[in-house]
Amino acid sequence: MSAAAPGRVVVVGNGIAGLTAADTLREAGFDGELTIVGDERHPAYSRPALSKALLLDGDDLTAHELPPAGHGATELLGVRATGLDLDRQLVSLEDGTALPYDRLVLATGSRARRLSNLPGELTLRGLDDALALRRRVAAGPSVVVVGGGPLGMEIASGCLASGCEVTLVSQGTPLRQQLGPYLASVFVRAALERGLRLVETAEARLEDGGGGPRVVLAEGGVLEAEVVLTAAGDIPNTEWLAGSGLTARGAVEVDARGLVRPDVAAVGDLAAFPTARGPRRVPLWSSAIEQAKVAARALLHGEATPPLRFQPYFWTEQFGLSLKAVGTLPVEGEPEYADGEPGGGPALMRWAHADGTADVVALDYRLPIPRLRRMTQAAA
Repeated sequence: MSAAAPGRVVVVGNGIAGLTAADTLREAGFDGELTIVGDERHPAYSRPALSKALLLDGDDLTAHELPPAGHGATELLGVRATGLDLDRQLVSLEDGTALPYDRLVLATGSRARRLSNLPGELTLRGLDDALALRRRVAAGPSVVVVGGGPLGMEIASGCLASGCEVTLVSQGTPLRQQLGPYLASVFVRAALERGLRLVETAEARLEDGGGGPRVVLAEGGVLEAEVVLTAAGDIPNTEWLAGSGLTARGAVEVDARGLVRPDVAAVGDLAAFPTARGPRRVPLWSSAIEQAKVAARALLHGEATPPLRFQPYFWTEQFGLSLKAVGTLPVEGEPEYADGEPGGGPALMRWAHADGTADVVALDYRLPIPRLRRMTQAAA
């Protein structure tokens, strides 16, 4: 490290983005004082596992666990950041203390968007949410899930597998906006075959039904269940940055290296980084990791750090199907089958582009991610 190297780095957020940033700082040579602030009391964990394995694995409560951290940071868990003074380089905490920094990583992620203020509305965002839902569905209650995206469908799948009667409420065909019509139809067919009740609506809202929330459809129907859970997107946790001037359109915009300014990086679900379609949040596990690796190095080495070259990767497990996708979703039209065929069984699909690149999807097909990535590239 040079004489001008930072002596103190603070990471606000202890999800996968904050954890990866801390690990990368150490790997890149930072040997100074490192502090991580996290509003959850738990160590960093795998958030994707919460709606997948953790709901399904019987007595196994370890699916979400990550290897012990090796960054040697001081961890302040169960503590919320409440303010940021950029001029004085201070992060304010809810207990009244302030942390000085030379470099700062913003990684406070996002929270579930709720449809009401009703206490009976469940959401699934953190580990405590997942454990509470796991306990609720163990008795096999009736369940209504509002939201036809990947999270809502994964939750519905897990509840069905737990023996619940499940209704899923979706604006249009589930997964169509995220995956495209072809892949969405594959998953919807599998869901219906396993017993999911599907209700499509223009809009849904929650109201107090006396014993708990009930779902009111735009067309006038009402759905009631013992458990009502919503999966209606997320909201970046940027309120604590009010007055800093760093937030725009609900997110923190960064450059191609994840920097807001030379001493501040933003990574993960609260960050909007440059894409071909303008600054965008990409709230995916893989995106948070790749952003954090680049931004942490950029805090130490500036423009000597190569900019982010992110290739989207998405995976889901639901209704007996496993999908891995490399490229830009949703995909339109029908695919070319590199292996397998329509109608069932493992398949490897490509959606080709005019420039020779492709979006690649593996459905119940075992293939390493590096191989999938190579299949997206244009032939030399």
